Amino acid sequence: MRVAAIDCGTNSIRLLIADIAEPGGDRESSESQAGDGQMLTDVHREMRVVRLGQGVDVTGMLAQEALDRTFAAVDDYAELIRSAAVERVRFVATSATRDAGNRDEFVAGIQARMGIVPEVVSGDEEAALSFAGAASVLPMSENHNVLVVDLGGGSTEFVMGNAAGVTAALSTDMGCVRFTERYLQSDPPTAEEITAAEAAIAEKLHSVMAVVPLGEVQRIVGVAGSITTITAHALGLARYDSEMIHAAVVPLENMDAAASSLLAMTRAERAELGFMHPGRVDVIGAGALIWRTILRTLVNLGDGALESAMTSEHDILDGIALGAARS
Repeated sequence: MRVAAIDCGTNSIRLLIADIAEPGGDRESSESQAGDGQMLTDVHREMRVVRLGQGVDVTGMLAQEALDRTFAAVDDYAELIRSAAVERVRFVATSATRDAGNRDEFVAGIQARMGIVPEVVSGDEEAALSFAGAASVLPMSENHNVLVVDLGGGSTEFVMGNAAGVTAALSTDMGCVRFTERYLQSDPPTAEEITAAEAAIAEKLHSVMAVVPLGEVQRIVGVAGSITTITAHALGLARYDSEMIHAAVVPLENMDAAASSLLAMTRAERAELGFMHPGRVDVIGAGALIWRTILRTLVNLGDGALESAMTSEHDILDGIALGAARS
């Protein structure tokens, strides 16, 4: 079965066209394997930065220019989906859309272009999809607590689970676009801005700990663009290389150093990095600060066993695709 999945977030909109095969089915190669044995093979994967969440944190509304950028990308995605003879399509919108007072305008625009109603999912649903996508390509054990962190533009999801499924999850309104607009407006961020942002992150993590037992984490997996970009820097890549980034296990001190380096850079310096997507230049500092603070918190809470972080290129987008096959 050929499916298409669209993940419309605060910063980017992504498309995955994939073939889903049941266990034992014919396939040339596979990218993901779900817990029930379904195999996902990429046909086409694409990302565009449209910054749908531009100003939503302040105005509570989707800006017209942001809607226009998003609709233009959706027009192109719709044509790709038609050309690929897709059987099922699932469109999921997350933080920026669920926070916006004019989300009906967004929903109507997508329906007019694609003939389907986009799902504006809750934070809990977003967390479950993120875990499903990451878990589809990673070895899981029922005896180990894995924490998947999906650091997006408007929200960050914390999902703990194992081979049996999700055991605890929470979505927070903390993301690289939201925190850039709230706190890190200078270039580079000032010490005062960083201190204020760190205090806000710590407050969010306190709320997370009331729901997700972070002190019991035995393995951490980071997903989404901020974390994959920080990982590229930690690995010393000259250009963005998904194959090198996916499943990379980076010592925590190296990840911390990479995040600190990106946070301290000017936007012009970030733009010179070969692995840096232009749409992340202005917001990667906040993403780096959030990721650094999460990792430092886990180290402080743990028993010293957590020494590294894994990065996955497979995330909510893969979860959406696998869900589309089951619908």
